[in-house]
Amino acid sequence: MAEEDVAAFVAAHLGPEHFAAYLAEEERYRVLVAEGPAGPVGYTLLVLPLTAQESPYAEDVAALVVARPAAELSKCYVLPEFQGSGVAGALLDATTTQAAAHLVEDEPVATVWLGTNRANRRAQRRYARHGFVTLGTRRFRVGESLEEDVVMAVTLADVPQTTPPPAPAG
Repeated sequence: MAEEDVAAFVAAHLGPEHFAAYLAEEERYRVLVAEGPAGPVGYTLLVLPLTAQESPYAEDVAALVVARPAAELSKCYVLPEFQGSGVAGALLDATTTQAAAHLVEDEPVATVWLGTNRANRRAQRRYARHGFVTLGTRRFRVGESLEEDVVMAVTLADVPQTTPPPAPAG
């Protein structure tokens, strides 16, 4: 991907105003933050369904993610110096626990899905260690670049719920 495409994507989706909006809309979004000695070192953004039968976004994803209600793990980022330290795993565990505790029309969220760049094998291995399985692919635009993402999902009934979910940031 071209650096300018990445910069444009970050500016369009990951600025402070976007996170303020995510934090303000608690019925739809959960931002979980991992704190290190000097401040935040990673976060996830969980997008919760508003209805039990809500279809996950684009048609290509909806055809792959058939379990409902379905939540999306939209973002999972850890600072490079904390990668491999267990931070990402703890965030994934907390995020799936948070999703499993969420009720939509009296039904618990059944699955959490995500899309990750096809070339990001490290992330795919991390997600697989946490029970995510590959369902297929989707196309994802980053600026002028049309990328192919691997779509993965985890069935929440298969995820052990051993710790209480952390409170949303904010």
